[in-house]
Amino acid sequence: MLLAFFAPSVALSRIGKARKRELVDIGKAGARDALQVLANGGVATICAVIWAFTHDFRWALAFAGAFAAATADTWATEIGTLARRAPRSILTLRPLTPGMSGGVTLRGTLAEIAGALWIGIVAPFAIAIAYIDATGSVGYSTSYAHDFGPSVALGVVVAVVVLVITLAGVIGSTADSLLGATLQELRRCDACDRTCETNPHVCGQPTRLIRGIRGVSNDAVNLAATLIGAAGTIPLFALVQHIATLSR
Repeated sequence: MLLAFFAPSVALSRIGKARKRELVDIGKAGARDALQVLANGGVATICAVIWAFTHDFRWALAFAGAFAAATADTWATEIGTLARRAPRSILTLRPLTPGMSGGVTLRGTLAEIAGALWIGIVAPFAIAIAYIDATGSVGYSTSYAHDFGPSVALGVVVAVVVLVITLAGVIGSTADSLLGATLQELRRCDACDRTCETNPHVCGQPTRLIRGIRGVSNDAVNLAATLIGAAGTIPLFALVQHIATLSR
């Protein structure tokens, strides 16, 4: 699942590199640093460690949900910044500078859904491999999946996992945009008369906070988005189980 996140994200980052280098006002550009790696993979790592000790199916889902949110957000950013039309604020629908947090485009939204779906498709097979390696069995017969009933085909459970992970990823990525448009720092460089997300600005001059909470960076928002993606898998899967129980 880590490879499913990393490999396509690297490939997408290479598309339109010249245009992306022009996005000098955004908080993060260029190669990933340690904080970005922690923000995108920290929650998933914690879920993986807990699953390793418990083999609890819920933590496997949470792990996948975290990466689904990270992948959805990454694909949306890499593709959305190349859209011909300016992005619009997810809150006000006003035009924004390409690459600025809180902006959405149709192309970026479609990429977001595709990224979450990609991890959703990979997740059942990745989780099954993990269970086989750790316990010698697939693991879908755990107490957290049995409510579907013994007569329900494994393919149905797999389809449910795909749906849950995809929805959790989209929810997490959407939360990223909402937090980016509200709580994340937005700053102003008076020397350049430009809105940006950095301090100092690329010109070297200090910037002033005009919106958001001081210290809430793009990395903090990404961390929150993966946390929401991970946490979202549990009630979603439980809801599907409940519906399945009522339908029997």
